[in-house]
Amino acid sequence: MRGPGQNDTVLVVDDEPDSLRVLTTVLEAAEIAVLVATSGKAALDLLGHIVPDLILMDAVMPGIDGFETTVRIKANPSWAGIPVVFMTGLTESEHVIEAFEVGGVDYVRKPVTHMELLARVRVLMSQGRAMHASAASLDATGRQMVATDRSGKLLWCTPGAEQAIARFCPEWKLGSAELPGTMRGSVSNLLARQDLAGATVRIDQRGESALELVVVAQYRENEVLIRLNELNPERDVARLGERLHLTQREAEVLLWVSYGKASSDISEVLGISPRTVQKHLERIYEKLGVETRSAAAAIAIRALGQ
Repeated sequence: MRGPGQNDTVLVVDDEPDSLRVLTTVLEAAEIAVLVATSGKAALDLLGHIVPDLILMDAVMPGIDGFETTVRIKANPSWAGIPVVFMTGLTESEHVIEAFEVGGVDYVRKPVTHMELLARVRVLMSQGRAMHASAASLDATGRQMVATDRSGKLLWCTPGAEQAIARFCPEWKLGSAELPGTMRGSVSNLLARQDLAGATVRIDQRGESALELVVVAQYRENEVLIRLNELNPERDVARLGERLHLTQREAEVLLWVSYGKASSDISEVLGISPRTVQKHLERIYEKLGVETRSAAAAIAIRALGQ
């Protein structure tokens, strides 16, 4: 839920009435809706009802301070994507390091320079909306995507990924702020590799199914996007063949396309030449009425999820 009647909403968390009054005046003059919390606990309670575009967080407050409040915010997948900007006193240099360590994206010094504050707020809100738009587009295509930090902590995941993890680890609860224990070691090993892009790891279960994790990209300094592939080729080939009216070989090729594999990889897995893979793809495109690999993969993902 967004702020009332506004496109842009900022939550200001500060226990000093004078500071709250000044910040509210500056932001509202820029047509930004302002939510106010005078403590860390009040901020957490408010986030249960309204999710702002950005949070301005006072570092030092009685009770739950700004650092601990941010740790709790970042531990909740529903709030983890909200940019947190810390406000620190001019003499509190040590707080800057701690602010970034707990998940803050920026900081401003008190007393706040109004124009500087507005410039930073607008840039960070724009970046935050772009990230959420990307996640929403992934949701719409049914992609099974997970974002973690470099230590393997879960930042967010698409609904498809949540469901895949729950199928693979039945003890895991949907909406959990942590990856299941059976995945953490594999994710840590994956993220420890020097060449991250395209790195893969496979987690096998008893029977024929497995979960493949593929690093798609690293966004910013501390966010890694990982695609999940539920591997059960025999079952999924049968489903694609039946639901999309494909031959056995066409279904096999399309399945590995949906797993994000290049033609050279598919050629190696299936023991056929890259040229033959391309000919199968051309027939698949014709049968599905599409022109690109990504469009064919999207249809396959939807068919497998039915």
